[in-house]
This record gives sequence, C-alpha cells and structure tokens, in this order.
Amino acid sequence: MKRSVKIILIGLASILIAVMVASGWFFSKAAPIGTGYVAKYLCSSTFISGRNPEIVFQEDVAPVNPLAKIVTYQIDRTKKSVTADSFGLFGLTAIYRDGCGCSLVIGTTADEMARQKLVPPDFKKNRPRRRADLPWPAGGLGPVDSSGLGVDRQKLEAALDAAFTEPGPEKPRKTRAVVVIYDGQLIGERYAPGFDKDMPLLGWSMSKTVTNALVAILVRQNRLDIMQPAPVPAWQADNDDRKKITLDQLLRMSSGLKFEEVYLPLYDATYMLYGSSDFAAYAAAKPFETEPDTKWYYSSGTANIVARIVRQAIEKEYDYYYHFIYDELFDKIGMYSAILEPDSSGTFVGSSYTFATPRDWARFGLLYLQDGVWQGERIFPEGWVKYTTTPTPKAPRGEYGAHTWLNAGSSSDPDDRRWPGAPRDAFAALGFQEQKVIVIPSRKLVLVRFGATSDRKTWDTDEFIENILACLPS
Repeated sequence: MKRSVKIILIGLASILIAVMVASGWFFSKAAPIGTGYVAKYLCSSTFISGRNPEIVFQEDVAPVNPLAKIVTYQIDRTKKSVTADSFGLFGLTAIYRDGCGCSLVIGTTADEMARQKLVPPDFKKNRPRRRADLPWPAGGLGPVDSSGLGVDRQKLEAALDAAFTEPGPEKPRKTRAVVVIYDGQLIGERYAPGFDKDMPLLGWSMSKTVTNALVAILVRQNRLDIMQPAPVPAWQADNDDRKKITLDQLLRMSSGLKFEEVYLPLYDATYMLYGSSDFAAYAAAKPFETEPDTKWYYSSGTANIVARIVRQAIEKEYDYYYHFIYDELFDKIGMYSAILEPDSSGTFVGSSYTFATPRDWARFGLLYLQDGVWQGERIFPEGWVKYTTTPTPKAPRGEYGAHTWLNAGSSSDPDDRRWPGAPRDAFAALGFQEQKVIVIPSRKLVLVRFGATSDRKTWDTDEFIENILACLPS
C-alpha cells in the first residue's frame, strides 16, 4: 500500500512539475506580447491622438489584452516614449518620432532607430496648411446644409443617434466617430465625448487599403508591375518556389504562404506585431501552405511583405522614403493628419498602423469613390479601383479584392454577401474593433465609423448602412 501511494505521489509530482514548466514556458512567450501591446498602443494614443493614457488603458487596452492586468507602464513625455513591464521580467519600450509615430524597440536601440532615414528633417516646416474657411474636402468647414441635396435631415440625425446608442453596459459598442459623405460633400458627423474632428484615430487593418493606394501610385509611375514576381530578396534562391509569387497574388491574399491570422499569444499575427523587429522578414520566411492562387486566406503578414516592396521601390529615388508617402498620397489629397507607423526596422506597417482624423479617412474613401482622381489629377492608374474591387477568385463570398473588402456576394448566390442590405458595389477598408471606411459608388456615398467595439456582435454594419441609405434620395 505504501509503495503504491509513493508511486501515485511521484506521478502527481511529475505531472505538477510538467504543468509548471509548460505554464512557465507559455508565460515567457506570452508576457512579452501582452507587454508590447500595452507599450505600443499607449505610445500612439498618447503622442498621436493626444488621449489620456489611463483612460486608454482602461477602455481600449484592458478589454482586448488578457495580460493587461499584470502589466505596468511609465510615460516619459520628455523623451516621448512608453515603457511597459510584466513583473519586472518582460519590459518593452515604444518610442515616438515626428512624422512616423510610435514603434517598439525590438532587436535594436532607440538611438539606432533615431538614425533611420525615414522622415525628412524639414518635414514639419514644409507641410501644407488647410484653410479653415473652405468647405470639406478642401477646407475645414463642417457639414453643409444637405436639404438641397435631397437628404432627409431628420432621418440622418436618427441614423447618427442609432450609431451611438449603447445596447447595454456589458457589451458596449463604444462608437467614437461617424462621418457621412454624400455626393462629395460632408453632410453629417458626430463624435463621442473626448473625441473630435481633429483627433487622429487608428484604422488598424484599414492600413492595408492605404498600402493598396501606395502600390497604385508606384504602378502609375511604372516603378512596380503587379503581375511580375514579387521582388522579395529571401525568395530568390534557385530552389525556392516562392520566387514565383506575384505582387498581384500578395495584394489579393492568394500567395499560398502559411500564416496564422489569430490575435492570441503564440500565433503569427501577434508575434509579428509585438515580438519581431522586421515584420516583412518574419512573414516572408513563412513556407508555402498551398500553391499560389489556389486558396484565399486573409494575412497581415502578406500586407507587410507588400509594404517592404513599396519601401524598396521608393528608396531607389528618395533619401527619405516617407517623403514620397506624404508628397504623393497624404498631402496630395489633404490627409494632413495621417501618420503611417513603422516597425523597428523602419518599414511602415502596411497591415495595421495608420492614424488619421475621421475627416481625413473620409478623404481617403472619396479618392476611391472618384476612381483615384483628386481635383482633376489622376493619383491611381486608370482601372486601378476596378482591379481593387474585382473579387479574388477563391474568396468564397466575393468578399475580397486587392487589400480591400467587397460586398459582391458569391458567384452562385449574389445575396450571400457581407452586407445584404447594401448594394453589391459597396467596398471598404476595415479594421479591428469595427473601424470602417465604406464606399458605395452607386449611391455616391462614403461612410466612416470608429469605435472600440470589443464584441463585434454589438455593432451591425448592415443596419448602419441601411439607416444612412434611408436618408438619401433614391
């Protein structure tokens, strides 16, 4: 009996030790990711959006970061940095730089990052200014009287009310901003307390469509050919089949590369964003899962491979490659608030990190509504928006084009689509927590919505679109 008890105790002890070792291993991998999220998010929210970091931590970080409870942080407003730490064991710092926002310091030092040639030294001095006395989109005036456009103002106000109505305290929508553009004019906007028209907000994966826009400009300038193999250095060995992947296949998320688009510790998406120094290199190191064009799979890693391709194309002619981003896109269409943040290696994060005011995001949507033309100047090559909004063949519901979400519906059933109440020509840049720029060409409409919606079931985009459409002349 004693021997059997001893064996049982030894077995239990072994199991306990194994569990403790496994738990320690998991914590050592997960804690830096949760810590990095806190440092990066608070840095951007504090130094770009100008928000109170304590409120940001409570309202934005804690609801989506399961490790937030063990993380402490310090804000250094002089150095413009945020350092987060877990139990004194896992510390990470994010630094802010003018013109390119915040980046985690991983695999390098803050001093080395400060020497990266990203934004020109005279960046601030040479930025254009917006005239406050002109109507949107050229100027800073507010919504026009839309009655002359046939808009039902009462229904529009009701639609805005509905967008900000909370279904209950347990699962809040936390809508922060809504902007409505009809027929090229700003006809409605509203902001939650603590937010306003001048506050840049994070678009998360709406950044992928910004990456699409930069590719478009380089294609128009004959500096990129999307139908040619993607110029990724890591794929150029003779025995590497990945060198046949085209830029078009990367844009349409049909490259066949393996990537785990899961936002939990130990998965590719979170490790790339909060544990790696070069996001494109991390994603480009992934092997094939399938042959190109045989499967559609949404991948933030793919977007960052494209971002590095864009950077390399620009750097052939620009000493400071952010100069191109501002001159050829943001400043050209009046997105003066826009900031595209880089990773530690200096490549802008094409998957996730673009900030701009809701009005400037609306300008971005208007550029696509106008087929890539701004004030008579063609920004995108002719046919680019059509290419962007053509469904990827393997997307089952016709829901994806080129770094842009669609509402086309499946080939067998057009009614089987993302937003059944919206026209099939609707397309959108979409981001985490229900950030959206929705473009509906057939109704001359651009909709912008920002929020911190942790439970996406509490926000109904289809209902939101239908409410706005009900305000417009048929």
